[in-house]
Amino acid sequence: MLGAIAGDMIGSIYEFDNIKTKDFPLFNDRCHFTDDTLLTLAVAEVILNADEFPDKTKYIDKFQYVQQFKSYYSEYSHIGYDSDFQEWAISSSIEPYHSNGNGTAMRVSPIASAFDHLKIVLEEAKHCAEVTHSHPEATKGAQATAAAIFLARTGYDKNTIKSYIEKTFNYNLNQSLDQIRPNYKLDFSCSGSIPQAIIAFLESTDFEDAIRNAVSIGGDSDTIACIAGAIAEPFYDGIPEHIAEWVLTKLDDHLWTVTEKFMAHYYA
Repeated sequence: MLGAIAGDMIGSIYEFDNIKTKDFPLFNDRCHFTDDTLLTLAVAEVILNADEFPDKTKYIDKFQYVQQFKSYYSEYSHIGYDSDFQEWAISSSIEPYHSNGNGTAMRVSPIASAFDHLKIVLEEAKHCAEVTHSHPEATKGAQATAAAIFLARTGYDKNTIKSYIEKTFNYNLNQSLDQIRPNYKLDFSCSGSIPQAIIAFLESTDFEDAIRNAVSIGGDSDTIACIAGAIAEPFYDGIPEHIAEWVLTKLDDHLWTVTEKFMAHYYA
């Protein structure tokens, strides 16, 4: 989960100012958390509050996600959410809107970290996605991301992760970053950003390289780096200490507390 937050923050300043190189300062004073971090931590807080369940094979009531997402929006309404989510968050509706956006995928890392069976991870990712997004591509994107994180977390190699994602979700992961980079543009859809984020991870040599890969292709930089970082973190056995320390300095007290509690519970 911390890898997702790190990717979001590092990529935050490049979303609307794309760069096409891996050679950039990793830390910048203008870097900040976005809705990717906020909704990731909203999911983490839902899971923490659900710990009263003795058996983690039980699914979480969707209404808990609804309440937490709307609460986080109320507290952090100044952060740049997309217009569909904003409209939903301020309404009284608890029904999803029709969107294939990648917002379902960027927030799913806590689910892949907390549950111990792939079937449960996939089902919970689906439940979480359908709270806001009714489009099947949004559910597919959340499940593909969660599966990649879970497989990385449970010791599978990159070839196995790649093969599983391709066969299960029909994503094309055969392009290289060098092929993607020249013509890739801003794309908020799941199908237009999640395969690219997974490829950024697959071509990486370590955690930092995964983030640099993700930012270097342009597009929705914070979300692509968020997803790539979420997969890279468990695969590379965590994130470098200097990156973790920098990330934590960017969080306010509430977000820092949720992050620390979740990591103490699920990463110990």
